[in-house]
Amino acid sequence: MTTIVTLITEGFADWETAMLNAVARAFYGVEVRFASPGGAAVTSMGGMLVTPDLAMEAIDIGALDALVISGGTIWQQPGAPDVSGLVHRVHEAGKVVAGICDGTLALARTGLLDGVAHTSNGVGYLAPSGYAGAAHYRDVPGAVRDSRIITASAVAPVAFMEAVLEELGIADEQLRYYARMHAAQHTAPAVNP
Repeated sequence: MTTIVTLITEGFADWETAMLNAVARAFYGVEVRFASPGGAAVTSMGGMLVTPDLAMEAIDIGALDALVISGGTIWQQPGAPDVSGLVHRVHEAGKVVAGICDGTLALARTGLLDGVAHTSNGVGYLAPSGYAGAAHYRDVPGAVRDSRIITASAVAPVAFMEAVLEELGIADEQLRYYARMHAAQHTAPAVNP
């Protein structure tokens, strides 16, 4: 069974990976699990208290197909969790590594984005991380996939969901329809009563 482990932290952005995990689990039968540093319960930006399935330190790389790093303000803090070892082991094992919004900042700190095409909330947004990948930055509104690494800005949870599932080999007309349905709001003209 395909398994996605989403790393969540105190103050995680609950909306950024919600669609990915819900669609993967409900429509495609993917096992979705959640991990946090130390396995501690965390509260999202929206106030949702979540007790994760496991500790970040106990993630079994052989038992997952994708590691997703949810955004959250913790990644902007000097004491942010160090995910370097975990991220590199997952990537070296040929698994999918994905980050959205501040999750891209966590990836940038690991050096993983230095040599692959990627996006985020802006190239300058990643600069404080000390990363050296500005030449590979793509200023696009959707998600970017390169070498089993997926990145997206804060405003692209639909594109992020689609890119992660496609990278996992789940690409069918239902997924494309679902993504188009949610993206349609961005192409529709505003209505003023």
